[in-house]
Amino acid sequence: MKGLNDLLLLGDPQLYEVSEPVLENELSLVPGWVADLHHVMEAIRAKYHFGRAIAAPQLGIMKRIIYMNIDKPTVFINPELANRSNEMFEVWDDCMCFPNLLVKVRRHRSLTVRFLDENWQKQELNLKDDLSELLQHEYDHLEGVLCTMRAVDNKSFRWKSHG
Repeated sequence: MKGLNDLLLLGDPQLYEVSEPVLENELSLVPGWVADLHHVMEAIRAKYHFGRAIAAPQLGIMKRIIYMNIDKPTVFINPELANRSNEMFEVWDDCMCFPNLLVKVRRHRSLTVRFLDENWQKQELNLKDDLSELLQHEYDHLEGVLCTMRAVDNKSFRWKSHG
């Protein structure tokens, strides 16, 4: 079982690699990967008090999987983003790979995500506002892109205040 020490940190070269699609014959591996993602996300929540989703590459699992757990666990296998709105908004983004840093980024207000679930069934969700932002952040991890690379400008960084 992977733990907090398995979380890749800012600067790790693996974080900048594009992840490989999950193949249908790898479906039996997905529950183990998801258990690791869940375990590490819960550890982040306990230590840093944030974390709604995590992407497999953050644990060095170089596969296109996103695990989100807000109201209920949702696994996105090989997600694709579509219908990205022209309307954008700015938000202070955080990331488990650099948990004390906030980065101001610009994201699409809404989008559609198409993906396979754990039963290899096609699914589609329309997301907006904070969920749209969250999924764009996690999808970027699959592409080897960190929010530090999407900063609005060179003054778009700040330390989190703990209090």
